[in-house]
Amino acid sequence: MSGYRSSYNDRRKKDRIRRRWTVIIFFVIICAVIAFFTRDYLYISKPIIETADGQNVSLYIPSNADYQYVKKEIASLNVLKSEHAFDWLAQKTKYNENIHPGRYVLSNGMTNQQLINMLRMGHQTPVKVVFNNIRTVEQLAGRIAEQIEADSLSIINEINKNANVDATTFIPNTYEFYWNTDAEDFVEKMLVEYNRFWNDSRKQKANGLKMTPREVSILASIVDKETTKVSEMPRIAGVYINRLKKHWPLQADPTLVFALGDYSIRRVLDVHKDIDSPYNTYKRTGLPPGPICISSIAAIDAVLNAEQHNFFYFCAKDDLSGYHVFARNINEHNRNAELYRRALNKNKIYR
Repeated sequence: MSGYRSSYNDRRKKDRIRRRWTVIIFFVIICAVIAFFTRDYLYISKPIIETADGQNVSLYIPSNADYQYVKKEIASLNVLKSEHAFDWLAQKTKYNENIHPGRYVLSNGMTNQQLINMLRMGHQTPVKVVFNNIRTVEQLAGRIAEQIEADSLSIINEINKNANVDATTFIPNTYEFYWNTDAEDFVEKMLVEYNRFWNDSRKQKANGLKMTPREVSILASIVDKETTKVSEMPRIAGVYINRLKKHWPLQADPTLVFALGDYSIRRVLDVHKDIDSPYNTYKRTGLPPGPICISSIAAIDAVLNAEQHNFFYFCAKDDLSGYHVFARNINEHNRNAELYRRALNKNKIYR
């Protein structure tokens, strides 16, 4: 009897131990599950981007960049709360094997999952590409290379190899491009924008002037360099159109500055008018062979909507305000020019 009781007690003791271990194991499993999902929350759903003052930050990933480059670049921005969490999710989602170049905007409070998804899907944010007040194609290429991935040399080469492209192709404005745009795609889009700009209405106005769009842009480039006052542009354009109709030389000082290549000149002198250049509009009639700058929209539209009048001359005002006075004959013009010369001398502007 005592043996049976001893055996029964042993079984009960073993059952208690077994239940205790079952509870412990179950507790450990529960803790592991909680820890797993807590880690997932921390690594996936919790905000991982914290920017200074809540401002957006741009991440630029160049073409052919690898994952190590991306990690280093994000780290350099000092916005990641946990580089380990980013790396963990990047490996889990295989982003490290699927890098998309471009510009990505990291916003304050963005989660790791949002960040990785944006990078994996290549959901980049376009850049606003702006150019104006540009004189040469080389200067244009330099300005564009500051705003997209393509370098200036590749842009110049792309322009030079395309017979349908020159400085008149580029209409100064604000355009949207993906940052990783190459030179070929840049020029291609600018051709599309050029054709969009030269709509039927503008073409009809150019035909009315018996000019091609390119010729309009060449004349507009001269107007651009004659005045910064948009309100004056149609009147100045009208002066040059009157001269073209009479087959007079344009006698445009900015073309001499362009021919000389010295843009510091503030006062064109008689000696400058002797330069042997197809851009010397004092010696040659008609338009110069090309634009002297990349024409603004305001100047192009000023030519297309040139004021009809009887002025054949104009001269800067002697108050040096940047505005001009206009004359119908050489005598009026000479009086205006003398007043301007005196103003230049008084202000010691000799070149």
